[in-house]
Amino acid sequence: MPLEFLAIVLMVVLIPGVDQLMVLRNTLAKGRVAGLATAIGIGTASSVQALLASLGIGAVIVASQPVFETIRWLGVAYLLWMGFSSLISAVRGDYGDAPERSAQGPLLGFRDGVLCNITNPKMLVFYLALLPQFVGSTAPVVQWVLFSMMVPLLGTLFLITLTLLIDFARRILLKRIVRRTIDGATGLLLVSFGLRLAREA
Repeated sequence: MPLEFLAIVLMVVLIPGVDQLMVLRNTLAKGRVAGLATAIGIGTASSVQALLASLGIGAVIVASQPVFETIRWLGVAYLLWMGFSSLISAVRGDYGDAPERSAQGPLLGFRDGVLCNITNPKMLVFYLALLPQFVGSTAPVVQWVLFSMMVPLLGTLFLITLTLLIDFARRILLKRIVRRTIDGATGLLLVSFGLRLAREA
């Protein structure tokens, strides 16, 4: 596997974005297990998108304007909903002394992770733009799948590491003023991501 390909994947994984914000939000709000579940949910959805791209289905989705636009607007709605939820939490500031841990926390975290990634149609576009640069059109499907799955694999490992680091620093991050600042900033960023996605043709 070319080092240039791995370098591009690592660069994409490390660039701050919606996935990292979702992991930060859920780790602080619901605890480490929910944060890890969010990371796994994101990795699961990213794997689905990688498989769709490598099997050629992704190209069909991107080429189908109604399907692509439906996914895009679902992503807009979800980002705005999560963003405004974070802003409301920041304004209220009614946090407990510890994350809200519940039996449903991991399930909700996994759901958030899946929805966060699967409703981002730009991931399909990314796969379709990147893979042909390194995998020949006559290459076997296995090679397409192998290359495409490096993105969710490295991405999930990074998000799991990020979750553990956030959990390690939670004594500082859970202070009310810090938490309100993080929720406010996260909310504004999620809303801005949603609005930017809405403006894209």
